[in-house]
Amino acid sequence: MPSDAAAGASAGRWSSLDRPPLNVAGLRRALVTGDGLWTSLEVVPATGSTNTDLAARTAGLSEGAVLVAEEQTAGRGRLDRTWSAPARSGLFFSVLFKPGPGVPEERWGWLTLLAGVAAASGLSRAAGVDTLLKWPNDLLVVVDGEERKTGGILAERVADGVVVGIGLNVTLTEDELPVPGAGSLLLAKATVTDREPLLKAVLRSLEEWYGRWREAGGDPAACGLQETYAAGCSTLGKHVRADLPGGRALTGTAEAVDADGRLVIRTVEGEREAVGAGDVVHLRPVR
Repeated sequence: MPSDAAAGASAGRWSSLDRPPLNVAGLRRALVTGDGLWTSLEVVPATGSTNTDLAARTAGLSEGAVLVAEEQTAGRGRLDRTWSAPARSGLFFSVLFKPGPGVPEERWGWLTLLAGVAAASGLSRAAGVDTLLKWPNDLLVVVDGEERKTGGILAERVADGVVVGIGLNVTLTEDELPVPGAGSLLLAKATVTDREPLLKAVLRSLEEWYGRWREAGGDPAACGLQETYAAGCSTLGKHVRADLPGGRALTGTAEAVDADGRLVIRTVEGEREAVGAGDVVHLRPVR
């Protein structure tokens, strides 16, 4: 793992004074306090995927390890989609959770939705921009009246826990977007695009929500997670198509997120089906 000095030396490669490197020492002082969730924080100049790197090292790490990359060259999303962006233009980080025996493993799947709620609430407070959730793992902002994906979440099981990765476009301009229709906090007119306060806000929100969820034994209703997710989920109420494993597609209205974190869709025939995995597309309203 590169040292703080090595990470700082990368400042010589700045392409823009608007994109300075993260202050590793300052982040550690603020977040790794000894009495909270975060136990270590590393920042590397570049990597392929923070999730891959952190997952490979979990055996020697305590819960609460955080790995941040200034640039991620082979970030992964759902369905093996890639996630890449210019150096220091966003937040690319992964965290290690070890819920332990106090939370049944069947509830660990809620960590993806928990990370979405935490990121959205942290960004809303720190950046002054409304951040919406698209089931199951996308973060949306509104740009020129249109909902655009500005971030994604990927949770992966490891031996005794879960690695959760978050990628967020912060200062990307329209010309730098990876795909047409993507977004960034800058394009959403966020009041703050300094990555350090944004990272601190998201990690503090993650710590708060994870603590509530864990104290409730992973019960999403008891800790308020299920209700809060539904309140911020842009998918609910929309006409959607869910592309399911095996090639089947399900079309209907997204009505709810159930106790298992599944999206409940009411089809045009009036039947309700809970979807636990799949790619969901927001469709234009049926007229």
